[in-house]
Amino acid sequence: MKKVLIYLKKYIKETIFAPLLKMSEALLELFVPIIIANIVDIGIGSGTDYIVKQCLILFALGLFGLLFSVSAQYMSARAAVGMATDLKSDLFRHIQKFSYAEHEKIGASTLITRMTSDINQVQSGVNLTLRLFLRSPFIVFGSMIMAFTLDVKSALVFVVTIPLLSVVVFTVMAVTIPKYRNVQEKLDSLMLTTRENLSGVRVIRAFCKEKDETEIFNDKNIVLNIAQRAVARISSLTNPMTFVIVNISAVVLIWVGAIRVDNGDISQGTVIALYNYMAQILVELIKLANLIVSITKSIASAGRISKVFDVEDSVLDSLDAKDYFDLNSEIAVEFKNVSFRYPDSTENSLENISFAVKNGETIGIIGGTGSGKTTLVNLISRFYDITDGELNIFEKPINSVTEKFLRDNIAIVPQKAELFKGTIRDNIKMGKINATEEELSVALKLSQAEEFVMKKDEGLDCKVEQYGKNLSGGQKQRIAIARALIKKAPVIILDDSASALDLATDAKLRKAIKELPDNPTVFIVSQRVSAVMNSDKILVLDDGELVGIGTHEELQNTSDIYKEICSSQFGGEER
Repeated sequence: MKKVLIYLKKYIKETIFAPLLKMSEALLELFVPIIIANIVDIGIGSGTDYIVKQCLILFALGLFGLLFSVSAQYMSARAAVGMATDLKSDLFRHIQKFSYAEHEKIGASTLITRMTSDINQVQSGVNLTLRLFLRSPFIVFGSMIMAFTLDVKSALVFVVTIPLLSVVVFTVMAVTIPKYRNVQEKLDSLMLTTRENLSGVRVIRAFCKEKDETEIFNDKNIVLNIAQRAVARISSLTNPMTFVIVNISAVVLIWVGAIRVDNGDISQGTVIALYNYMAQILVELIKLANLIVSITKSIASAGRISKVFDVEDSVLDSLDAKDYFDLNSEIAVEFKNVSFRYPDSTENSLENISFAVKNGETIGIIGGTGSGKTTLVNLISRFYDITDGELNIFEKPINSVTEKFLRDNIAIVPQKAELFKGTIRDNIKMGKINATEEELSVALKLSQAEEFVMKKDEGLDCKVEQYGKNLSGGQKQRIAIARALIKKAPVIILDDSASALDLATDAKLRKAIKELPDNPTVFIVSQRVSAVMNSDKILVLDDGELVGIGTHEELQNTSDIYKEICSSQFGGEER
Protein backbone atom coordinates (compact mmCIF):
# COMPACT_ATOMS: atom_id res chain seq x y z
CA MET A 1 0.00 0.00 0.00
CA LYS A 2 2.86 2.40 0.83
CA LYS A 3 4.31 1.94 -2.65
CA VAL A 4 1.02 3.18 -4.09
CA LEU A 5 0.24 6.03 -1.68
CA ILE A 6 3.72 7.48 -2.14
CA TYR A 7 2.44 8.86 -5.46
CA LEU A 8 0.30 11.34 -3.52
CA LYS A 9 3.46 13.20 -2.44
CA LYS A 10 3.41 15.10 -5.70
CA TYR A 11 -0.09 16.31 -4.83
CA ILE A 12 0.55 17.08 -1.17
CA LYS A 13 -1.22 20.47 -1.38
CA GLU A 14 -4.40 18.89 -2.75
CA THR A 15 -4.12 15.99 -0.31
CA ILE A 16 -4.03 18.38 2.65
CA PHE A 17 -6.51 21.04 1.53
CA ALA A 18 -9.22 18.76 0.13
CA PRO A 19 -9.98 17.13 3.54
CA LEU A 20 -9.61 20.47 5.33
CA LEU A 21 -12.11 22.13 3.00
CA LYS A 22 -14.54 19.23 3.52
CA MET A 23 -14.11 19.61 7.27
CA SER A 24 -14.85 23.33 6.92
CA GLU A 25 -18.03 22.45 5.08
CA ALA A 26 -18.88 19.93 7.82
CA LEU A 27 -18.26 22.53 10.53
CA LEU A 28 -20.81 24.83 8.91
CA GLU A 29 -23.32 21.98 8.75
CA LEU A 30 -23.03 21.44 12.51
CA PHE A 31 -24.51 24.89 13.14
CA VAL A 32 -27.63 24.24 11.01
CA PRO A 33 -29.60 22.24 13.66
CA ILE A 34 -28.90 24.98 16.25
CA ILE A 35 -30.28 27.65 13.93
CA ILE A 36 -33.36 25.54 13.19
CA ALA A 37 -33.84 25.02 16.94
CA ASN A 38 -33.70 28.80 17.43
CA ILE A 39 -36.28 29.34 14.69
CA VAL A 40 -38.63 26.89 16.46
CA ASP A 41 -38.00 28.10 20.01
CA ILE A 42 -37.53 31.84 19.44
CA GLY A 43 -38.59 32.71 15.91
CA ILE A 44 -42.18 31.44 16.14
CA GLY A 45 -42.84 33.71 19.09
CA SER A 46 -40.72 36.68 17.92
CA GLY A 47 -42.12 37.25 14.46
CA THR A 48 -40.92 37.06 10.85
CA ASP A 49 -37.91 39.37 11.16
CA TYR A 50 -36.04 36.94 13.37
CA ILE A 51 -36.96 34.00 11.12
CA VAL A 52 -35.77 35.88 8.01
CA LYS A 53 -32.44 36.70 9.66
CA GLN A 54 -31.94 33.08 10.65
CA CYS A 55 -32.88 31.94 7.14
CA LEU A 56 -30.31 34.37 5.70
CA ILE A 57 -27.71 32.83 8.01
CA LEU A 58 -28.73 29.38 6.74
CA PHE A 59 -28.35 30.63 3.16
CA ALA A 60 -24.89 32.02 3.90
CA LEU A 61 -23.83 28.76 5.54
CA GLY A 62 -25.10 26.85 2.50
CA LEU A 63 -23.29 29.16 0.05
CA PHE A 64 -19.96 28.95 1.83
CA GLY A 65 -20.47 25.20 2.27
CA LEU A 66 -21.01 24.88 -1.49
CA LEU A 67 -17.79 26.80 -2.24
CA PHE A 68 -15.83 24.65 0.21
CA SER A 69 -17.38 21.48 -1.25
CA VAL A 70 -16.69 22.36 -4.91
CA SER A 71 -13.09 23.32 -4.11
CA ALA A 72 -12.57 20.10 -2.15
CA GLN A 73 -14.10 18.02 -4.95
CA TYR A 74 -11.77 19.62 -7.48
CA MET A 75 -8.66 19.10 -5.35
CA SER A 76 -9.48 15.51 -4.44
CA ALA A 77 -10.22 14.65 -8.08
CA ARG A 78 -7.00 16.34 -9.21
CA ALA A 79 -4.96 14.40 -6.64
CA ALA A 80 -6.64 11.04 -7.37
CA VAL A 81 -6.45 11.33 -11.17
CA GLY A 82 -2.90 12.69 -11.09
CA MET A 83 -1.77 9.92 -8.74
CA ALA A 84 -3.38 7.25 -10.94
CA THR A 85 -1.75 8.72 -14.05
CA ASP A 86 1.70 8.72 -12.47
CA LEU A 87 1.13 5.24 -11.04
CA LYS A 88 0.16 3.85 -14.44
CA SER A 89 3.21 5.41 -16.06
CA ASP A 90 5.61 4.04 -13.45
CA LEU A 91 3.96 0.62 -13.42
CA PHE A 92 4.20 0.41 -17.21
CA ARG A 93 7.84 1.56 -17.06
CA HIS A 94 8.54 -1.09 -14.40
CA ILE A 95 6.88 -3.81 -16.48
CA GLN A 96 8.95 -2.79 -19.50
CA LYS A 97 12.07 -3.71 -17.53
CA PHE A 98 10.92 -7.28 -16.97
CA SER A 99 12.82 -10.08 -18.63
CA TYR A 100 10.99 -12.87 -20.43
CA ALA A 101 10.98 -14.86 -17.18
CA GLU A 102 8.94 -12.25 -15.29
CA HIS A 103 6.46 -11.78 -18.13
CA GLU A 104 5.91 -15.51 -18.37
CA LYS A 105 5.53 -15.90 -14.61
CA ILE A 106 2.98 -13.11 -14.09
CA GLY A 107 1.09 -13.23 -17.39
CA ALA A 108 -0.08 -10.47 -19.69
CA SER A 109 -3.75 -10.68 -18.70
CA THR A 110 -2.91 -10.18 -15.01
CA LEU A 111 -0.70 -7.19 -15.81
CA ILE A 112 -3.46 -5.63 -17.91
CA THR A 113 -5.99 -6.09 -15.09
CA ARG A 114 -3.66 -4.50 -12.57
CA MET A 115 -2.89 -1.55 -14.85
CA THR A 116 -6.57 -0.87 -15.57
CA SER A 117 -9.14 -2.25 -13.13
CA ASP A 118 -6.91 -2.21 -10.04
CA ILE A 119 -5.52 1.29 -10.61
CA ASN A 120 -9.00 2.63 -11.38
CA GLN A 121 -10.19 1.12 -8.10
CA VAL A 122 -7.34 2.78 -6.21
CA GLN A 123 -8.11 6.10 -7.91
CA SER A 124 -11.75 5.88 -6.85
CA GLY A 125 -10.76 4.97 -3.30
CA VAL A 126 -8.32 7.87 -2.99
CA ASN A 127 -10.89 10.32 -4.35
CA LEU A 128 -13.55 9.22 -1.86
CA THR A 129 -11.07 9.08 1.01
CA LEU A 130 -9.88 12.66 0.52
CA ARG A 131 -13.47 13.84 0.46
CA LEU A 132 -15.01 11.75 3.23
CA PHE A 133 -12.40 10.16 5.47
CA LEU A 134 -12.12 13.22 7.73
CA ARG A 135 -15.49 14.79 6.98
CA SER A 136 -17.67 11.83 7.97
CA PRO A 137 -15.98 11.07 11.32
CA PHE A 138 -15.88 14.83 12.02
CA ILE A 139 -19.64 15.10 11.46
CA VAL A 140 -20.31 11.99 13.56
CA PHE A 141 -18.29 13.07 16.57
CA GLY A 142 -19.12 16.75 16.07
CA SER A 143 -22.83 15.97 16.10
CA MET A 144 -22.38 13.97 19.29
CA ILE A 145 -20.49 16.84 20.97
CA MET A 146 -23.11 19.37 19.85
CA ALA A 147 -25.81 17.06 21.19
CA PHE A 148 -24.09 17.03 24.59
CA THR A 149 -24.03 20.84 24.60
CA LEU A 150 -27.81 20.77 24.12
CA ASP A 151 -28.75 18.03 26.60
CA VAL A 152 -26.46 15.52 28.29
CA LYS A 153 -29.09 12.90 29.17
CA SER A 154 -30.58 12.77 25.67
CA ALA A 155 -27.09 12.72 24.13
CA LEU A 156 -26.24 9.49 25.96
CA VAL A 157 -28.11 7.75 23.13
CA PHE A 158 -25.29 8.86 20.81
CA VAL A 159 -22.70 7.28 23.09
CA VAL A 160 -24.29 3.85 22.59
CA THR A 161 -25.06 4.32 18.88
CA ILE A 162 -21.64 5.31 17.55
CA PRO A 163 -19.63 2.35 19.00
CA LEU A 164 -22.25 -0.10 17.70
CA LEU A 165 -22.03 1.40 14.24
CA SER A 166 -18.21 1.32 14.35
CA VAL A 167 -18.26 -2.40 15.19
CA VAL A 168 -20.51 -3.08 12.18
CA VAL A 169 -18.43 -1.05 9.74
CA PHE A 170 -15.00 -2.35 10.72
CA THR A 171 -16.16 -5.98 10.99
CA VAL A 172 -17.45 -5.84 7.43
CA MET A 173 -14.16 -4.25 6.33
CA ALA A 174 -12.05 -6.98 7.97
CA VAL A 175 -14.10 -9.77 6.37
CA THR A 176 -14.29 -8.31 2.86
CA ILE A 177 -10.64 -7.31 2.22
CA PRO A 178 -9.42 -10.88 1.43
CA LYS A 179 -12.62 -11.59 -0.47
CA TYR A 180 -12.09 -8.58 -2.76
CA ARG A 181 -8.57 -9.83 -3.44
CA ASN A 182 -10.06 -13.19 -4.44
CA VAL A 183 -12.51 -11.43 -6.77
CA GLN A 184 -9.67 -9.67 -8.59
CA GLU A 185 -7.83 -12.99 -9.02
CA LYS A 186 -10.96 -14.50 -10.57
CA LEU A 187 -11.11 -11.45 -12.85
CA ASP A 188 -7.50 -12.17 -13.89
CA SER A 189 -8.50 -15.68 -14.94
CA LEU A 190 -11.48 -14.40 -16.92
CA MET A 191 -9.26 -11.78 -18.62
CA LEU A 192 -6.78 -14.49 -19.61
CA THR A 193 -9.53 -16.57 -21.23
CA THR A 194 -10.89 -13.50 -23.01
CA ARG A 195 -7.45 -12.48 -24.28
CA GLU A 196 -6.66 -15.98 -25.56
CA ASN A 197 -10.00 -16.22 -27.36
CA LEU A 198 -9.75 -12.81 -29.01
CA SER A 199 -6.17 -13.38 -30.18
CA GLY A 200 -6.86 -16.97 -31.26
CA VAL A 201 -10.29 -16.44 -32.80
CA ARG A 202 -9.23 -17.83 -36.19
CA VAL A 203 -8.01 -21.09 -34.71
CA ILE A 204 -11.15 -21.42 -32.60
CA ARG A 205 -13.37 -20.98 -35.64
CA ALA A 206 -11.22 -23.20 -37.82
CA PHE A 207 -11.73 -26.06 -35.37
CA CYS A 208 -15.39 -25.16 -34.64
CA LYS A 209 -14.65 -24.69 -30.94
CA GLU A 210 -16.85 -21.64 -30.42
CA LYS A 211 -19.33 -23.58 -28.29
CA ASP A 212 -16.61 -25.17 -26.14
CA GLU A 213 -14.84 -21.86 -25.58
CA THR A 214 -18.14 -20.16 -24.77
CA GLU A 215 -18.79 -22.81 -22.11
CA ILE A 216 -15.32 -22.33 -20.64
CA PHE A 217 -15.85 -18.56 -20.57
CA ASN A 218 -19.28 -18.97 -18.98
CA ASP A 219 -17.88 -21.30 -16.32
CA LYS A 220 -15.20 -18.79 -15.36
CA ASN A 221 -17.70 -15.95 -15.53
CA ILE A 222 -19.99 -17.86 -13.16
CA VAL A 223 -17.08 -18.45 -10.76
CA LEU A 224 -16.33 -14.69 -10.83
CA ASN A 225 -20.03 -13.94 -10.34
CA ILE A 226 -20.24 -16.26 -7.32
CA ALA A 227 -17.16 -14.62 -5.77
CA GLN A 228 -18.57 -11.14 -6.41
CA ARG A 229 -21.96 -12.05 -4.99
CA ALA A 230 -20.36 -13.57 -1.89
CA VAL A 231 -18.49 -10.37 -1.08
CA ALA A 232 -21.47 -8.22 -2.13
CA ARG A 233 -23.73 -10.07 0.30
CA ILE A 234 -21.41 -9.20 3.17
CA SER A 235 -20.91 -5.60 2.01
CA SER A 236 -24.66 -5.16 1.52
CA LEU A 237 -25.20 -5.83 5.24
CA THR A 238 -23.53 -2.53 6.09
CA ASN A 239 -26.28 -0.13 5.07
CA PRO A 240 -29.26 -2.10 6.49
CA MET A 241 -27.49 -2.71 9.80
CA THR A 242 -26.48 0.94 10.14
CA PHE A 243 -30.04 2.00 9.22
CA VAL A 244 -31.52 -0.29 11.85
CA ILE A 245 -29.14 0.92 14.58
CA VAL A 246 -29.57 4.61 13.74
CA ASN A 247 -33.36 4.43 13.34
CA ILE A 248 -33.76 2.58 16.62
CA SER A 249 -31.52 5.20 18.18
CA ALA A 250 -33.68 7.96 16.65
CA VAL A 251 -36.83 6.41 18.12
CA VAL A 252 -35.17 6.17 21.54
CA LEU A 253 -33.92 9.77 21.20
CA ILE A 254 -37.40 11.12 20.37
CA TRP A 255 -38.95 9.09 23.22
CA VAL A 256 -36.38 10.37 25.74
CA GLY A 257 -36.64 13.91 24.34
CA ALA A 258 -40.43 13.88 24.52
CA ILE A 259 -40.33 12.90 28.18
CA ARG A 260 -37.83 15.65 28.96
CA VAL A 261 -39.90 18.23 27.05
CA ASP A 262 -42.97 17.16 28.97
CA ASN A 263 -41.02 17.59 32.20
CA GLY A 264 -39.88 21.06 31.07
CA ASP A 265 -36.17 20.14 31.02
CA ILE A 266 -35.62 20.97 27.33
CA SER A 267 -37.51 22.75 24.54
CA GLN A 268 -39.14 21.38 21.41
CA GLY A 269 -36.45 23.03 19.29
CA THR A 270 -33.78 21.16 21.21
CA VAL A 271 -35.46 17.82 20.38
CA ILE A 272 -35.60 18.82 16.72
CA ALA A 273 -31.91 19.78 16.83
CA LEU A 274 -31.00 16.48 18.50
CA TYR A 275 -32.96 14.57 15.85
CA ASN A 276 -31.22 16.55 13.09
CA TYR A 277 -27.86 15.65 14.58
CA MET A 278 -28.92 12.01 14.63
CA ALA A 279 -30.01 12.35 10.98
CA GLN A 280 -26.63 13.88 10.13
CA ILE A 281 -24.93 10.94 11.80
CA LEU A 282 -27.08 8.51 9.81
CA VAL A 283 -26.22 10.16 6.48
CA GLU A 284 -22.52 10.38 7.24
CA LEU A 285 -22.31 6.81 8.51
CA ILE A 286 -23.92 5.57 5.31
CA LYS A 287 -21.29 7.55 3.39
CA LEU A 288 -18.62 6.19 5.73
CA ALA A 289 -19.88 2.63 5.18
CA ASN A 290 -19.68 3.07 1.40
CA LEU A 291 -16.26 4.66 1.85
CA ILE A 292 -15.11 1.65 3.87
CA VAL A 293 -16.27 -0.67 1.06
CA SER A 294 -14.37 1.45 -1.48
CA ILE A 295 -11.29 1.58 0.74
CA THR A 296 -11.47 -2.19 1.17
CA LYS A 297 -11.47 -2.68 -2.59
CA SER A 298 -8.69 -0.13 -2.98
CA ILE A 299 -6.50 -1.82 -0.36
CA ALA A 300 -6.91 -5.16 -2.11
CA SER A 301 -6.12 -3.58 -5.50
CA ALA A 302 -3.18 -1.59 -4.11
CA GLY A 303 -1.75 -4.80 -2.68
CA ARG A 304 -1.94 -6.45 -6.10
CA ILE A 305 -0.24 -3.44 -7.72
CA SER A 306 2.47 -3.45 -5.05
CA LYS A 307 3.18 -7.09 -5.80
CA VAL A 308 4.05 -6.14 -9.38
CA PHE A 309 6.39 -3.43 -8.11
CA ASP A 310 7.94 -6.02 -5.78
CA VAL A 311 8.90 -8.20 -8.75
CA GLU A 312 12.50 -7.50 -9.65
CA ASP A 313 14.02 -8.09 -13.06
CA SER A 314 16.01 -11.32 -12.98
CA VAL A 315 18.32 -9.91 -15.69
CA LEU A 316 20.36 -7.15 -14.07
CA ASP A 317 23.49 -5.28 -15.10
CA SER A 318 26.52 -5.85 -12.93
CA LEU A 319 27.71 -2.86 -10.89
CA ASP A 320 30.66 -2.27 -13.22
CA ALA A 321 28.76 -2.91 -16.49
CA LYS A 322 29.86 -0.60 -19.30
CA ASP A 323 28.54 0.57 -22.66
CA TYR A 324 31.45 -0.93 -24.53
CA PHE A 325 32.87 -3.95 -26.28
CA ASP A 326 35.37 -4.21 -29.11
CA LEU A 327 33.46 -4.87 -32.32
CA ASN A 328 36.75 -5.85 -33.99
CA SER A 329 37.28 -8.77 -31.63
CA GLU A 330 38.11 -12.05 -33.31
CA ILE A 331 35.40 -13.95 -31.43
CA ALA A 332 31.90 -12.47 -31.53
CA VAL A 333 30.04 -14.98 -29.35
CA GLU A 334 31.39 -17.75 -27.14
CA PHE A 335 29.55 -20.31 -25.01
CA LYS A 336 31.63 -22.13 -22.39
CA ASN A 337 29.82 -25.05 -20.74
CA VAL A 338 26.61 -23.05 -20.64
CA SER A 339 23.55 -24.59 -19.02
CA PHE A 340 20.17 -22.95 -18.65
CA ARG A 341 17.08 -23.80 -16.65
CA TYR A 342 13.82 -21.87 -16.84
CA PRO A 343 12.51 -20.43 -13.56
CA ASP A 344 10.48 -22.96 -11.53
CA SER A 345 11.73 -25.76 -13.76
CA THR A 346 13.57 -28.75 -12.32
CA GLU A 347 15.40 -29.71 -15.52
CA ASN A 348 17.86 -27.84 -17.71
CA SER A 349 16.63 -26.73 -21.12
CA LEU A 350 20.25 -26.40 -22.31
CA GLU A 351 23.07 -28.58 -21.01
CA ASN A 352 26.82 -27.88 -21.24
CA ILE A 353 26.74 -25.94 -24.51
CA SER A 354 30.20 -24.93 -25.77
CA PHE A 355 31.10 -23.29 -29.08
CA ALA A 356 32.74 -20.14 -30.41
CA VAL A 357 31.63 -17.94 -33.31
CA LYS A 358 34.13 -15.82 -35.16
CA ASN A 359 33.30 -12.24 -36.00
CA GLY A 360 31.42 -12.10 -39.32
CA GLU A 361 30.48 -15.79 -39.46
CA THR A 362 27.03 -17.02 -40.35
CA ILE A 363 25.82 -19.71 -37.95
CA GLY A 364 22.92 -22.01 -38.69
CA ILE A 365 21.03 -23.58 -35.77
CA ILE A 366 18.86 -26.61 -36.45
CA GLY A 367 17.17 -29.32 -34.45
CA GLY A 368 13.83 -30.87 -33.62
CA THR A 369 10.95 -29.10 -31.94
CA GLY A 370 11.82 -28.33 -28.32
CA SER A 371 15.51 -28.94 -28.81
CA GLY A 372 16.44 -25.50 -27.39
CA LYS A 373 17.15 -23.45 -30.51
CA THR A 374 15.15 -20.37 -29.49
CA THR A 375 16.35 -20.65 -25.91
CA LEU A 376 19.95 -20.53 -27.09
CA VAL A 377 19.57 -17.34 -29.14
CA ASN A 378 17.53 -15.74 -26.35
CA LEU A 379 20.59 -16.14 -24.12
CA ILE A 380 22.69 -14.21 -26.65
CA SER A 381 20.22 -11.30 -26.43
CA ARG A 382 20.18 -11.79 -22.66
CA PHE A 383 16.44 -12.17 -22.46
CA TYR A 384 17.38 -14.71 -19.81
CA ASP A 385 20.53 -15.09 -17.75
CA ILE A 386 22.46 -18.35 -18.01
CA THR A 387 22.23 -20.77 -15.08
CA ASP A 388 25.77 -22.14 -15.28
CA GLY A 389 28.87 -21.64 -17.39
CA GLU A 390 30.17 -18.56 -19.17
CA LEU A 391 28.76 -16.58 -22.08
CA ASN A 392 30.95 -13.95 -23.75
CA ILE A 393 30.02 -11.34 -26.32
CA PHE A 394 32.92 -9.85 -28.29
CA GLU A 395 35.27 -11.45 -25.75
CA LYS A 396 33.59 -9.83 -22.73
CA PRO A 397 31.29 -11.51 -20.17
CA ILE A 398 27.77 -10.75 -21.30
CA ASN A 399 26.79 -9.27 -17.92
CA SER A 400 29.73 -6.83 -18.01
CA VAL A 401 27.98 -4.96 -20.82
CA THR A 402 24.87 -2.93 -20.03
CA GLU A 403 21.66 -4.54 -21.15
CA LYS A 404 20.68 -1.57 -23.33
CA PHE A 405 24.05 -1.38 -25.07
CA LEU A 406 24.01 -5.12 -25.70
CA ARG A 407 20.59 -5.03 -27.35
CA ASP A 408 21.43 -1.88 -29.29
CA ASN A 409 24.10 -3.99 -30.98
CA ILE A 410 21.91 -7.02 -31.64
CA ALA A 411 19.13 -7.13 -34.22
CA ILE A 412 16.69 -9.93 -33.59
CA VAL A 413 13.69 -11.16 -35.53
CA PRO A 414 11.64 -13.45 -33.25
CA GLN A 415 9.67 -16.50 -34.33
CA LYS A 416 6.40 -14.59 -34.29
CA ALA A 417 6.54 -11.40 -36.34
CA GLU A 418 5.06 -8.75 -34.06
CA LEU A 419 3.84 -5.60 -35.78
CA PHE A 420 2.23 -2.59 -34.15
CA LYS A 421 -0.66 -0.40 -35.20
CA GLY A 422 0.55 2.52 -37.30
CA THR A 423 2.23 2.45 -40.70
CA ILE A 424 4.84 0.22 -42.32
CA ARG A 425 7.25 3.14 -41.98
CA ASP A 426 6.57 3.39 -38.23
CA ASN A 427 7.19 -0.33 -37.74
CA ILE A 428 10.48 -0.36 -39.66
CA LYS A 429 11.74 2.81 -37.97
CA MET A 430 11.46 1.10 -34.61
CA GLY A 431 14.85 -0.34 -35.59
CA LYS A 432 16.28 3.12 -36.20
CA ILE A 433 14.11 6.08 -35.31
CA ASN A 434 16.02 8.60 -37.44
CA ALA A 435 16.34 6.37 -40.52
CA THR A 436 16.48 8.20 -43.85
CA GLU A 437 14.35 7.38 -46.89
CA GLU A 438 17.41 5.80 -48.49
CA GLU A 439 18.00 3.55 -45.48
CA LEU A 440 14.34 2.54 -45.47
CA SER A 441 14.56 1.69 -49.16
CA VAL A 442 17.70 -0.41 -48.64
CA ALA A 443 16.09 -2.28 -45.73
CA LEU A 444 13.04 -3.06 -47.87
CA LYS A 445 15.23 -4.41 -50.66
CA LEU A 446 17.34 -6.57 -48.35
CA SER A 447 14.29 -8.05 -46.63
CA GLN A 448 12.58 -8.74 -49.98
CA ALA A 449 9.68 -6.53 -48.89
CA GLU A 450 10.12 -3.79 -51.48
CA GLU A 451 7.96 -5.48 -54.10
CA PHE A 452 4.75 -5.77 -52.07
CA VAL A 453 5.23 -2.49 -50.15
CA MET A 454 5.69 -0.39 -53.29
CA LYS A 455 2.64 -1.99 -54.87
CA LYS A 456 0.48 -0.47 -52.18
CA ASP A 457 -0.98 2.96 -52.95
CA GLU A 458 0.43 4.51 -49.77
CA GLY A 459 3.76 2.66 -49.99
CA LEU A 460 5.62 2.94 -46.69
CA ASP A 461 2.73 4.95 -45.28
CA CYS A 462 0.33 2.04 -45.72
CA LYS A 463 -1.66 1.53 -42.51
CA VAL A 464 -0.84 -1.50 -40.37
CA GLU A 465 -3.74 -2.70 -38.25
CA GLN A 466 -3.35 -4.10 -34.76
CA TYR A 467 -1.09 -7.19 -34.80
CA GLY A 468 -0.64 -6.56 -38.55
CA LYS A 469 -3.81 -8.52 -39.30
CA ASN A 470 -4.26 -6.78 -42.66
CA LEU A 471 -0.97 -8.34 -43.85
CA SER A 472 -0.09 -11.92 -44.70
CA GLY A 473 2.31 -13.97 -42.59
CA GLY A 474 5.11 -13.61 -45.14
CA GLN A 475 4.59 -9.86 -45.44
CA LYS A 476 4.74 -9.43 -41.66
CA GLN A 477 7.94 -11.45 -41.48
CA ARG A 478 9.63 -9.38 -44.17
CA ILE A 479 8.69 -6.11 -42.46
CA ALA A 480 10.03 -7.51 -39.18
CA ILE A 481 13.28 -8.46 -40.95
CA ALA A 482 13.55 -4.98 -42.48
CA ARG A 483 13.09 -3.52 -38.99
CA ALA A 484 16.04 -5.59 -37.76
CA LEU A 485 18.32 -4.97 -40.74
CA ILE A 486 17.91 -1.20 -40.63
CA LYS A 487 19.73 -1.21 -37.26
CA LYS A 488 22.95 -2.31 -39.01
CA ALA A 489 23.81 -4.21 -35.86
CA PRO A 490 27.03 -6.26 -35.62
CA VAL A 491 24.99 -9.32 -34.57
CA ILE A 492 21.82 -10.42 -36.35
CA ILE A 493 19.54 -13.20 -35.05
CA LEU A 494 16.87 -14.63 -37.34
CA ASP A 495 14.82 -17.00 -35.19
CA ASP A 496 12.90 -19.06 -37.73
CA SER A 497 11.83 -15.70 -39.13
CA ALA A 498 11.42 -16.82 -42.74
CA SER A 499 9.10 -19.78 -42.10
CA ALA A 500 6.24 -18.12 -44.01
CA LEU A 501 8.40 -17.29 -47.05
CA ASP A 502 8.59 -19.43 -50.15
CA LEU A 503 11.91 -21.13 -50.87
CA ALA A 504 12.88 -18.70 -53.62
CA THR A 505 12.25 -15.59 -51.52
CA ASP A 506 14.01 -17.24 -48.56
CA ALA A 507 17.06 -17.93 -50.72
CA LYS A 508 17.15 -14.32 -51.98
CA LEU A 509 16.91 -13.09 -48.40
CA ARG A 510 19.79 -15.26 -47.21
CA LYS A 511 21.90 -14.19 -50.14
CA ALA A 512 21.22 -10.51 -49.41
CA ILE A 513 22.16 -10.96 -45.75
CA LYS A 514 25.31 -12.87 -46.72
CA GLU A 515 26.39 -9.92 -48.89
CA LEU A 516 25.78 -7.21 -46.27
CA PRO A 517 28.68 -4.73 -46.48
CA ASP A 518 29.13 -4.51 -42.69
CA ASN A 519 29.81 -8.26 -42.53
CA PRO A 520 27.74 -8.88 -39.34
CA THR A 521 27.71 -12.09 -37.34
CA VAL A 522 24.47 -13.84 -38.25
CA PHE A 523 22.55 -16.59 -36.44
CA ILE A 524 19.89 -18.35 -38.51
CA VAL A 525 17.49 -20.59 -36.62
CA SER A 526 15.44 -22.73 -38.92
CA GLN A 527 13.68 -26.06 -39.37
CA ARG A 528 14.79 -26.09 -43.01
CA VAL A 529 18.14 -27.57 -43.93
CA SER A 530 18.13 -25.39 -47.05
CA ALA A 531 18.10 -22.29 -44.83
CA VAL A 532 21.25 -23.24 -42.90
CA MET A 533 23.24 -25.49 -45.24
CA ASN A 534 25.39 -22.67 -46.63
CA SER A 535 26.29 -21.32 -43.17
CA ASP A 536 29.92 -21.20 -42.05
CA LYS A 537 28.95 -23.48 -39.16
CA ILE A 538 25.80 -25.37 -38.27
CA LEU A 539 24.86 -26.16 -34.68
CA VAL A 540 22.71 -29.28 -34.26
CA LEU A 541 20.67 -29.37 -31.06
CA ASP A 542 18.81 -32.31 -29.60
CA ASP A 543 16.94 -32.21 -26.30
CA GLY A 544 18.97 -29.23 -25.06
CA GLU A 545 22.37 -30.68 -25.96
CA LEU A 546 24.77 -29.67 -28.73
CA VAL A 547 25.15 -32.96 -30.62
CA GLY A 548 26.86 -31.67 -33.75
CA ILE A 549 28.82 -28.71 -35.05
CA GLY A 550 30.39 -28.17 -38.44
CA THR A 551 29.63 -27.41 -42.06
CA HIS A 552 26.85 -29.08 -43.98
CA GLU A 553 29.25 -31.55 -45.58
CA GLU A 554 30.99 -32.36 -42.29
CA LEU A 555 27.74 -32.99 -40.47
CA GLN A 556 26.52 -35.27 -43.25
CA ASN A 557 29.37 -37.57 -42.29
CA THR A 558 29.54 -37.05 -38.51
CA SER A 559 26.01 -36.42 -37.20
CA ASP A 560 23.31 -39.06 -37.46
CA ILE A 561 20.66 -36.57 -36.28
CA TYR A 562 21.60 -34.03 -38.95
CA LYS A 563 21.72 -36.75 -41.57
CA GLU A 564 18.23 -37.86 -40.49
CA ILE A 565 16.91 -34.28 -40.77
CA CYS A 566 18.41 -33.97 -44.27
CA SER A 567 16.95 -37.31 -45.28
CA SER A 568 13.47 -36.33 -44.10
CA GLN A 569 13.57 -33.09 -46.09
CA PHE A 570 15.48 -34.17 -49.19
CA GLY A 571 14.05 -37.68 -49.51
CA GLY A 572 17.38 -39.40 -48.93
CA GLU A 573 19.17 -37.30 -51.52
CA GLU A 574 22.35 -35.70 -50.35
CA ARG A 575 22.59 -32.08 -51.34
